[in-house]
Amino acid sequence: MKHNSSRRPKFWPIILCVATLALVATAIVNAPVQAQTAKKALPKIVLVHGAWADGSSWNAVIERLQKAGYRVTAVQLGLNSLDEDVKRVRDVISEEQFPVLLVGHSFGGTVITALGKDAPNVIGLVYVAAFAPDQGESMKSLTSAGPQPESASALRPDKQGNLWLDPDGFVKFFAPDVNEVQARVLDAVQKPIAASELLEDQPLSDVAWKTLPSWYLVTEKDQMIAPDAQRFMAQRMKATISSVSSSHVPMVSHPDVVADLIMKAAQAILTGK
Repeated sequence: MKHNSSRRPKFWPIILCVATLALVATAIVNAPVQAQTAKKALPKIVLVHGAWADGSSWNAVIERLQKAGYRVTAVQLGLNSLDEDVKRVRDVISEEQFPVLLVGHSFGGTVITALGKDAPNVIGLVYVAAFAPDQGESMKSLTSAGPQPESASALRPDKQGNLWLDPDGFVKFFAPDVNEVQARVLDAVQKPIAASELLEDQPLSDVAWKTLPSWYLVTEKDQMIAPDAQRFMAQRMKATISSVSSSHVPMVSHPDVVADLIMKAAQAILTGK
């Protein structure tokens, strides 16, 4: 039997219009929820600075990570004692409701390593030109092993027992591939480290990288931690290793490389690849 379309109710187009609007409205309402759900699937990135720097040294990396949808926190360390710095990081990650990817630069690598098995919410570690001591090693055993780098000549102790880098040494050894104007600004806000912390002789009893997947960025033009020493530490922890032609501060001079590595580590953990 032929259907007589003329018998459709006159309000039929209105029903279709209302239904379409309802679908569109639902999509609009759900979009933020879906976006938030996708965002929650990403781990929180917690960045840990090292000596002669502070949390602001990560600024360019933070911008890139946030643009990609990651939540980011840059911890501010006291650099007065290893125990205090480890506690500061542990306090920060303990407050997180989502999995955490920890990133340590320079001495910050020792701090994230010293968390050991007591690393709440942490699902992976990224080392950026960083110390990565093994069980039984101390900062003193790492810093006193082998000949001292030329950059040691730039160290300046103060009356409070802190170690600074002199301005010219900061530019020459710490950040030689950073625009000099910017490098001078970084020097002006450098955070010294207690000599007792850098020369700590208490060996680590437990190390976090023994039980967590790790990534390591070797800086091939580093004058603070020799590239060969970085490779040695990265290889023994069986980290996923990459490298960049950079000074000791790739997060400043090569922020794209550092941000990309962090995001690759996060995605590898999420996908299990």
